[in-house]
Amino acid sequence: MFGIDFSEILVIFGIALVVLGPEKLPRLARTIGRWVGRARAMARQFREQLEQEADALHHSVDLRTPPPAPPAAAVTPTAVVTPAPPSPPAMVNTPPPVAAAGAEIPGHHEQPAPPPAEPHERVG
Repeated sequence: MFGIDFSEILVIFGIALVVLGPEKLPRLARTIGRWVGRARAMARQFREQLEQEADALHHSVDLRTPPPAPPAAAVTPTAVVTPAPPSPPAMVNTPPPVAAAGAEIPGHHEQPAPPPAEPHERVG
């Protein structure tokens, strides 16, 4: 399982017998056996629970078969309407500002014109 041969297990068992003595070794082996059994049971339970969840997911959403394609007769071409591009705002031509010789004004560009004035209604 972990790549430990039988001879290595015997060496470990012999060292444990010398260190712990014949009174404590059987109790330690029993305790280690219980821990290993519990760990295996928990791993088995976890694996079974994951398999149940995966089966439930496969049953609720059938992942094994792709959804059916619509029949060719049901597909009708639709007209695609593209909106007209927005018109650029009206520009006011202003003379460029005067700069020192050889100096350039960064970010200078034409300003958009103000919106046209709304007509006033005459009352009376």
